[in-house]
Amino acid sequence: MAKEKGIKIIAENRKAFHDYFIEEKYECGIVLSGTEVKSLRAGKVNLRDSYVTIKAGEAWLIGVNISPYDHGNRFNLDPMRSRKLLMHKREIIKLYSTVKQDGLTLVPTKCYFKDSKVKFEVGLARGKKNYDKRDVLAEKQAKREIDRAIKSKNRSNR
Repeated sequence: MAKEKGIKIIAENRKAFHDYFIEEKYECGIVLSGTEVKSLRAGKVNLRDSYVTIKAGEAWLIGVNISPYDHGNRFNLDPMRSRKLLMHKREIIKLYSTVKQDGLTLVPTKCYFKDSKVKFEVGLARGKKNYDKRDVLAEKQAKREIDRAIKSKNRSNR
């Protein structure tokens, strides 16, 4: 059976980009069992309100909902269970010290297949205040209006 090449995005956590400033991103694997991979292939995952915590030198993904596989049987597991992330020890130690000192948090931003393996992108995030969210929204809206004006001007010049 031939391996699939490239990256296929399963889910993105857009709420994380709305609520946090993502300062650094890390790629990590995840420990899955049974029918969870089949459920991920069907795109049945929800990253909203999930986070990463570090316990006893291991990174754990908490709050991710991987829905049970439709054609599964008694081997389907709890969809909200904690799952272990696979990262290098030095990365975990670095993240643990950064989170403890600077008051940052670890948030999953993306779930994808990379060469037929499930990967998660974890972002080191700093929380946004309400005025930060409004500023970002205003910048997006201004950029959108500028793009519209340029596009309409280009159409009228033809």
